[in-house]
Amino acid sequence: MIAIVDYGMGNLRSVQKALERVGGQTQITHAAAAILNADKVVLPGVGAMAPAMQKLQELGLVDVLRRVIHEHKPFLGICLGLQLLFDKSAEGGYVQGLKILPGTVEKFPVALRAPKVPHMGWNQIHIQPFGEAMLKGINSGENVYFCHSYYVKPHDSSIGATLTNYGIDYVSAIAVNNIWGVQFHPEKSQAVGLKILENFIKI
Repeated sequence: MIAIVDYGMGNLRSVQKALERVGGQTQITHAAAAILNADKVVLPGVGAMAPAMQKLQELGLVDVLRRVIHEHKPFLGICLGLQLLFDKSAEGGYVQGLKILPGTVEKFPVALRAPKVPHMGWNQIHIQPFGEAMLKGINSGENVYFCHSYYVKPHDSSIGATLTNYGIDYVSAIAVNNIWGVQFHPEKSQAVGLKILENFIKI
């Protein structure tokens, strides 16, 4: 059973349908017991870190998510769900995140050589050594779908599973121990996204 965490800030049905399409058994829930008892946990998210953390705190899920990860349960953060794993975000004046992984969430530099911010649409992912399990069966340079203005900046860059260029090279996915996180939307990324979700199910 895969628990998809419902805290009011994610396109949950799209994620659920994508997981089920590749063989996952899912439950959308904000119940602590269901999340703790699940075999795997997915944290989707769209929006800013401050309201997301507020909603997680109101639901009593901050410590639940930390416990799930510390107990080495397979965990996948999608978009905002990836950013929440880090110490803090510059969005809204450095809001504290879940503090699972050391690092920050930064806004794309104003002076970068990129078309516009937010970074929205299809772009390439370049697979790094830590991405072998997540990206099994996927070629480096494949395109996935993005929609974001902020990017994660891990203190340990080696946890980067993929890099993407948008004016700068930034970490667009991470993989460390039981934790996977993607800045892009696998549920909107067609065959490549479905393969990543299938790989997650097979952990």
